[in-house]
Amino acid sequence: MDDTSVTAEASSANFLILAEESNHKGKSIAEVCRESLRDFNPMVHVSVEKGSVKDLSANFLDNFDAVVLGRASVIVKKQVNEMCRKRPQRIAFYSVDCRGSCGEIFVDLQNHTYTQKNQEDVVASQICFPSLEESMSVRWSSLPRKTTKLYFALRIIEEFEQAEGRQPGHVSSADLESVLSLQKKLCEEQGLSESRIPDILLERILDAGTRELPPVCAILGGILGQEVIKAMSCKGDPIKNFFFFDVMDGKGIIEDISNQDKS
Repeated sequence: MDDTSVTAEASSANFLILAEESNHKGKSIAEVCRESLRDFNPMVHVSVEKGSVKDLSANFLDNFDAVVLGRASVIVKKQVNEMCRKRPQRIAFYSVDCRGSCGEIFVDLQNHTYTQKNQEDVVASQICFPSLEESMSVRWSSLPRKTTKLYFALRIIEEFEQAEGRQPGHVSSADLESVLSLQKKLCEEQGLSESRIPDILLERILDAGTRELPPVCAILGGILGQEVIKAMSCKGDPIKNFFFFDVMDGKGIIEDISNQDKS
């Protein structure tokens, strides 16, 4: 489901939008990608649901074991996550965002039981995940000092987009002054030093706008695909509950952003 029209920017970042298909007029990104996915996976049924994610009904989600949400506002992410948690059967929820040279994955498997190899034995384990709402309600000052600065920077950008009524990524470096003002306000409220979030990082995310770098998309997509397979097979230790990647240091970082008293 993606009712966004195909653009030159989308074509440069999405390898499923084939360059030789010059006529995409009147087609959404989802419709164009469906044709490529059918060619790659001829034995798999690939379908497109028209409309917007914002208009999803809760009953519609009962058709799925996992929901992956990309480039959505924080409000929509929380809304769909809560819908998944309230369904009769457990639905795994993932959100993924690529912001130029960096990106983020969020995972909520609710109460998840899985197996993993421990030397020669196979051991069953259980892990409880918080919702996105619960994770984002954790006070910043209570998080470990080593928590990646990217977590805080992305929360500030999302808060700015929500306050300004912007779509995800519809920002630019011209918004830096306003974002820095919001950074100061949020850091004071959350008891976190502003120095933990470099201005240059915020500016880099703002300057990226809606651009998605293909190498970053490939890394995030590879990690995300692996996580979905692990969750569906109930095999392997899952990410709990955020994964971050930034090309500036080339590192993938897993962060457990949850209320430790409830874990």
